[in-house]
Amino acid sequence: MDLTLTSSPLALVLILASKGLMPYLRQHFLDKTFQGLYQVNAFDLALLIPYFIVLIVLAAYGAHRYWMVYLYYKHKKNKTTEPAAHFQSEEFPRVTVQLPIFNEQYVVARLLDAVCRLDYPREKLDIQLLDDSTDETIEVARLLVDRYAASGHPVTYLHRDNREGYKAGALAEGLKTAKGEFVAIFDADFVPPPDFLLKCIHHFTDPKVGMVQTRWTHINRNYSVLTEVEAILLDGHFVLEHSARSRSGVFFNFNGTAGMWRRCAIDEAGGWQHDTLTEDTDLSYRAQLQGWKFIYLQDVECPAELPVEMTAFKTQQARWAKGLIQVSKKILPRVLASNASRSVKIEAFYHLTANLSYPLMIVLSVLLMPAMIIRFYQGWFQMLYIDLPLFMASTFSISSFYLVSQKELFPKRWLRSLLYLPLLMALGIGLTVTNTRAVLEALTGKQTAFARTPKYRVESKKDRVGAKKYRKRLGWVPWLELLIGTYFALAVFYAIDNENYFTVPFLLLFVIGYWVTGLMSLLQGRFAGLSVGSEAHTKPFPVGV
Repeated sequence: MDLTLTSSPLALVLILASKGLMPYLRQHFLDKTFQGLYQVNAFDLALLIPYFIVLIVLAAYGAHRYWMVYLYYKHKKNKTTEPAAHFQSEEFPRVTVQLPIFNEQYVVARLLDAVCRLDYPREKLDIQLLDDSTDETIEVARLLVDRYAASGHPVTYLHRDNREGYKAGALAEGLKTAKGEFVAIFDADFVPPPDFLLKCIHHFTDPKVGMVQTRWTHINRNYSVLTEVEAILLDGHFVLEHSARSRSGVFFNFNGTAGMWRRCAIDEAGGWQHDTLTEDTDLSYRAQLQGWKFIYLQDVECPAELPVEMTAFKTQQARWAKGLIQVSKKILPRVLASNASRSVKIEAFYHLTANLSYPLMIVLSVLLMPAMIIRFYQGWFQMLYIDLPLFMASTFSISSFYLVSQKELFPKRWLRSLLYLPLLMALGIGLTVTNTRAVLEALTGKQTAFARTPKYRVESKKDRVGAKKYRKRLGWVPWLELLIGTYFALAVFYAIDNENYFTVPFLLLFVIGYWVTGLMSLLQGRFAGLSVGSEAHTKPFPVGV
């Protein structure tokens, strides 16, 4: 039987047509000839019990995405747009802009150019280029800083000979000489607009506000299919998660860049600490436990460059996955033991433990085929009313979650995102191996270096990644991903052979996800510029409700 042919919707229609719809339904759903003959044994239970436990837990995390959508709309009146008051021009507080970089020779010039264009009184502004580089970036950055300083810009260059504490260590080192009452932070791949500081600073007229976070946008969103999917993933986080949490009054996190802190909030929370890979989330929870208020400005945008290679994207996602689990081990017990409200504690649990779903996906991957075989002999009706709702809760919540974010951002063109949803869901599955390893390292306490995400200043389809020096070694992970994808391809064949057509779409997501991530890792750079369409997204209107 031709797997490609029979897995298509057209082939399914042809099969049903050749046999007849009623005979098919009668055979699989109405025939009671063998009813009661199958008896569950201990071996079957040993497989089915963990299978259903994993499905139920994944469904719970999936249902939480629906809850985020609900909170987003329920508390729409709490959206922060305008500050409560404004500083007078002569009252503007001093701001220090920190730019932590490490081996960023391709983007450091763009970063400095943008920051030196910020519209803020120069006598109230300090710019620190915090450089931990070990390559040619050192000379490039030093020359750029000298040039801008000679032009009258308040920029200084601070280089460390070691990477102690990585990004958190660099930020802490910079604070030792920082003069600002407030601190804005931008990573190397960001291009803050000139009015960024002015749009943020006035929210600090409220003395309870400790941090203001803005929404990331994407310079190279339309570069390739990969960057389109990455953009949708980040949009879901910044449009729905951040907005829902901030509007409903629960804890949310600073994203490490494109935001501004009150200096004393950092100090009171214990400063930057480097015992996790997501020092931004760690500090955020510590500050909010101290009573500091955080503000999220959904309509204030800060553009950044997306990773254009699969290995770079996987490195980024693995660092975030590991870091959040590290923070959950460190901070979650404090949150649960605090005087925070029940809603804050529940949301903190879901937020900080969400990446546990990756090792659960590995368990599901192992159990899926044997469970399918066992469930086949238990009867189709049971599979439909038990398995299908759990699968839909754990998978279709993803599509609805991200569709809502695209509808909010692009109300006239959001249906275009439907083209990317299957790839988005498949890519999420394909990250399972890399992120599972990261989560297990966090759970077992294994410490690893802060793995930066390579940036090459790739902004449009005309640009290509010309340098390979920052590419990571691939190792065994892509081959394992291809192997797991092949395992699910066999599961697809088994499902089709047994006319279990309802499970085929789910299984195909696993096949595509593992094969795409594995192949794009092995053939990185070969898919550059590959995209579904060339239409660019524009937004000449306010974002969200």
